[in-house]
Amino acid sequence: MDFTILAVIVLAGLVGPTLAYPRGWHVPVVVGELLVGIILGHTGLGYLNASNPTFSFLAEVGFGLVMFVAGTHVPVRDGTLQRSLGRGGARAALVGAGSAVLGVLLASAFGTGHAAMYAVLMASSSAALILPIIDSLELHGEQVLQLLPQVAIADAACIVALPLAIDPTHAGRAGLGALAVILSGAAFFGVLFFVERRGYRHRLHVVSEDRHFALELRISLAILFSLAAIAGLSHVSVMLAGFVFGLVVAAIGEPRRLARQLFAMTDGFFSPLFFVWLGASLDLRALQARPTLILLGLLLGVGAVLSHSLTRFAGQPLNLGALAAAQLGVPVAAATVGTSLHVLVPGESAALILGALVTIAVATVAGGSAARKQPVSSTQ
Repeated sequence: MDFTILAVIVLAGLVGPTLAYPRGWHVPVVVGELLVGIILGHTGLGYLNASNPTFSFLAEVGFGLVMFVAGTHVPVRDGTLQRSLGRGGARAALVGAGSAVLGVLLASAFGTGHAAMYAVLMASSSAALILPIIDSLELHGEQVLQLLPQVAIADAACIVALPLAIDPTHAGRAGLGALAVILSGAAFFGVLFFVERRGYRHRLHVVSEDRHFALELRISLAILFSLAAIAGLSHVSVMLAGFVFGLVVAAIGEPRRLARQLFAMTDGFFSPLFFVWLGASLDLRALQARPTLILLGLLLGVGAVLSHSLTRFAGQPLNLGALAAAQLGVPVAAATVGTSLHVLVPGESAALILGALVTIAVATVAGGSAARKQPVSSTQ
C-alpha cells in the first residue's frame, strides 16, 4: 500500500457524500462507500487489495472508531431513553425469538448446521450503520428514541453471542474474552467518573484548549486502543471494544471539543476507509460456486427484516422495524471468523454478506420512508 492507493481510497470515500447530497434521495453515506469499494475491490476491478496488511489494519482501526462513535451517539443519560430500556429490551427479545425459529428453518433447508449463527445474524442490529442513518436523515421523535436502546441491546448481545454461535468448541474462551472487555470498560468508567466528579477533567480541558494539546482526544484513543488490545488478546472483535468505550463516554458525558475532534478524524478519514475496505473485501463472485447460496443470502436478509418486523406487534412503526434490521459488523465478523476457522462451506461467507447487503438496501428505503413521514421539527 502506498500514497497513490491511499489517495484513491480517500477519493473513493467521497462517493458516499456525493450520493447522499440530494436530500430527496435519502441515501446513507455508507452505501456509496460500500458500493465504490465493491467496484474497486475483489468483486469488481481488483484494484484495491483488502488483504493488504496496512489497509486491513487501518480498516480495523476505523471499525473500532466507528463503533466508538456509534456508542457515544447513544444518549445513555437521557431520561426518556432510560425509561425505554425495558421496551427496547422486550423488542430485541421478540426479534431474537423470531430469528431463532427462522435460523433453524434455514439451517435445516440448506443443510449447513449453522442455525445458531443464522439466528444471531438475523437478530443483530448494526449501531455503526443505523445510528449514522438516523443522524444523516435527521430522524427524531419518541419512536426513534425508543429504537436506540433496542439497537444497542441487540448489537451488544449479538457481538457477544457470535463467537459462541460460530465456534462452540471455543465458546468458553470467547465468553471470557467478552467479559474481560466489558469489565475493563466498567473499570475505565469508574476511573473517568471519579475524574469527572472531582473536576480534574475540566481542568485538563482548559489546559488542553488553551495550549492546543488535544489531551482529551489522546487519552480517549489510548483507552480505546487499550480495550482493542484486550479484545485482540481475548480473541474478541474490536467492535465490542469500540462500542463499550463509546457507551462509557456517553454515560459520563462527551465534551463538545472531543466530539468535534472525533467527527473530524473518524468521519473524515477512518470511517470511509473502513467502509471502502469492507466493500473491497467482498467476493460476491464466490456465490457462483454454489448458486443455492445466493438464495440463502437473500433469505437471510429477508429473514432479518421479517424478524425485526415482529416489533410492529409491540407498537413500533414498520419502517423503523425494517431500519433496525440493518446489519453490518456481525455478518462481516461471522464471515471473517468462520472462514479462518474453516467452519463455513465454500461460498457461505459471501452469502452472509449478501444477506447483510439486502438488509442495508431495505434499511435505506425504510429510513427514507421514516424521514418523509416524520413531522418537521420546530427547531428546523
